[in-house]
Amino acid sequence: MNPSRRSLLVGATALAAAEALAARGAQAAGGEKILRLQTRQIEVGGKAATRYGVAQPSGAAGLVLDEGDIFDVRVENTLKVTSGLHWHGLNPPWQQDGVPYISGPPIAPGQSATYKFPAVPAGTRWMHSHFGLQEQDLLAAPLIIRETEAIRSGRQEVVVLFEDFSWSKPATILEKLRRPPSGGMGPGGMEMSGPDYNDVDYDAYLANDRTLADPQVVDVERSGEVRLRLINGSASTNFTIDLGADEGTLLSIDGNPVEPLKASLFPLATAQRADILVRLLGDGRSVPVLARGEGRRLQAGIVLRPRGAAIAKIPTEGAVDGPAVGLKQEVLLRATRPLAARRVDRSVPVGLTGSMMGYSWSMPVHDMTGAPVTVVRGERVELVMHNETMMAHPMHLHGHSFQVTEINDRKLAGALRDTVLVPPQATVKVAFDADNPGIWAYHCHNLYHMAAGMFTTLVYRGFT
Repeated sequence: MNPSRRSLLVGATALAAAEALAARGAQAAGGEKILRLQTRQIEVGGKAATRYGVAQPSGAAGLVLDEGDIFDVRVENTLKVTSGLHWHGLNPPWQQDGVPYISGPPIAPGQSATYKFPAVPAGTRWMHSHFGLQEQDLLAAPLIIRETEAIRSGRQEVVVLFEDFSWSKPATILEKLRRPPSGGMGPGGMEMSGPDYNDVDYDAYLANDRTLADPQVVDVERSGEVRLRLINGSASTNFTIDLGADEGTLLSIDGNPVEPLKASLFPLATAQRADILVRLLGDGRSVPVLARGEGRRLQAGIVLRPRGAAIAKIPTEGAVDGPAVGLKQEVLLRATRPLAARRVDRSVPVGLTGSMMGYSWSMPVHDMTGAPVTVVRGERVELVMHNETMMAHPMHLHGHSFQVTEINDRKLAGALRDTVLVPPQATVKVAFDADNPGIWAYHCHNLYHMAAGMFTTLVYRGFT
């Protein structure tokens, strides 16, 4: 494959160098960086596929900034369709959040939009279209705000964007999901009485645009340390990150630091991120980093290779189905910078409802379908999400970081996140401080659940 067709960001160092090359062209715009929405070609299963992409003028996809930087970006839409970008995990002023018709108008073909605000919070974030079903057409890229600590450490960093791929058009996928099931089976092929792990039977999973038939191989030091910045940019797939016989240390989740946790398996629901420190043992072995699809044998991944190490062929399908993604690890996570202790001023019940039958989903607030969550600036707000369905829902709140405070009646001082998984029949409570006035999207990050109705807003009363 032509290397120009593999322009996805693969590491902070490489992208920083590409940005430096582009900086001379940006100086005329006062340091403004340019991101272009465009079409590109990738190769999947030996065939070329035309999909969307986000690239700088240098060709580098995604964006890397340092903690303390100003987010100063112009998005140019070179596509033939209306589009835009949402800055997932950043907390900008609400008019710059990139959600069409809520934050502002979408970007028409041939037009551009500018964004300028403090790049906070630092950490592993990402960007994606919030217009229609474009996210399934791979209109997404990494967005990294490198922490001061990470910069000072001098550790090698590797960014991996995991995505799910289908040869079918997204609109066709949604149409099929809405067809009545036959034989008592849901679209994912599970009996309606049990949990359903997958809505969509994907053709491939991708890691930085590549399948395991031709994975990205990253050269690392024989006894070095590597910080993996892993992003689940899938449309509707929960993954488990599998380091095999090796062990990693979880450093942050959704870009927010947690107390270090060692494991070889790390759940990563749709839209979530995990920063994992991997220490090479000096034995010369390559280390595969796999993302195994929940309830499926399909998998994707990259390979960390000490110089001169052999690389064994890794099949695109594993020997067994990927494990269910739940909250067993979630209850162990502890934020290193938790919310300040204070009472909850407002508790809001949010139902997660719907059915595979007819493929209709909703998230009634106070038992009212279509109602927003309303808050007052300065409040400590608790969202009580109860999943009444047989599918897990990765729930994302824009413009805020929340702390997981309770899982199925178990109280905890959990991780700070922007996306939390709520498994079937589970109840998860999160808390946040209402400190960013505006109108904010709040939804399930399974693209097809959101499109079928699992979407509402968070609205500040009396904001200006």
